[in-house]
Amino acid sequence: MNITSKKPTFVLVHGGRHGGWSWQRVADRLRAEGHGVYAPTLTGLGDRAHLASREVGLDTHVKDLVAVFEFEDLTDVVLVMHSYGGMVGSGATEVIGDRVRSVVFLDAVMPRSGESVLDLQPPGREERIRGTVEREGDGWLVPASDASYWGITDPDDLAWVNPRITAQPFKTYTDRLGEVRRVWEKPTVFILCQNADGVAHIDSARALERSHSGDSNFELWTLVASHDAMVTHTEDVAGMLLAAAEREVSAVVH
Repeated sequence: MNITSKKPTFVLVHGGRHGGWSWQRVADRLRAEGHGVYAPTLTGLGDRAHLASREVGLDTHVKDLVAVFEFEDLTDVVLVMHSYGGMVGSGATEVIGDRVRSVVFLDAVMPRSGESVLDLQPPGREERIRGTVEREGDGWLVPASDASYWGITDPDDLAWVNPRITAQPFKTYTDRLGEVRRVWEKPTVFILCQNADGVAHIDSARALERSHSGDSNFELWTLVASHDAMVTHTEDVAGMLLAAAEREVSAVVH
């Protein structure tokens, strides 16, 4: 028996209307601990906002992520997904699952086969989103929001985040995933972010259900933080990701 010693690589998938930039602070902490880190920006968002079009959909973003794994030849990866990134990472894992050792959902959606972003919205929110897209997004864009929408309150954080938030093609919300199976088979940590009043930004019912199912492959961790915890609680998030990776790093290989 040998003990694995090589530190795994992190791939950080950003949420809706964000970009790879949103992981900058956390990525710096992970690299300081000797990990390789990739934080790609999905087509039409962040520094790739100029590529936005009506044709950019969820499948585009899944292919973006798959391409990063394939072109960078990444293996032994801890795949971290924030918010909407749960859709992208779950879809991509069907293709590159052999390259992923474990997954972390950071306040992220946990889709099942055939679901879209809109399917996972609480009652009433889908109608509000569609209305906003029609009124403010020319019928095909989810407009940018002020960073306070994601629970950011610090003036310095707001000043950093707000200029970087971009609109997002609505097709990414309406497209449905194909089969989602392999991501559910991976060792998983779900980090549920709750504000000081215990209110979560996302619907955590699916994560709570799985945590109560007796699934030894799944752990639910909580963090008193905003939805954009990678910005507002950088040290906490980095520490939790390192701890999640350690669950696998210290495993005995037979």
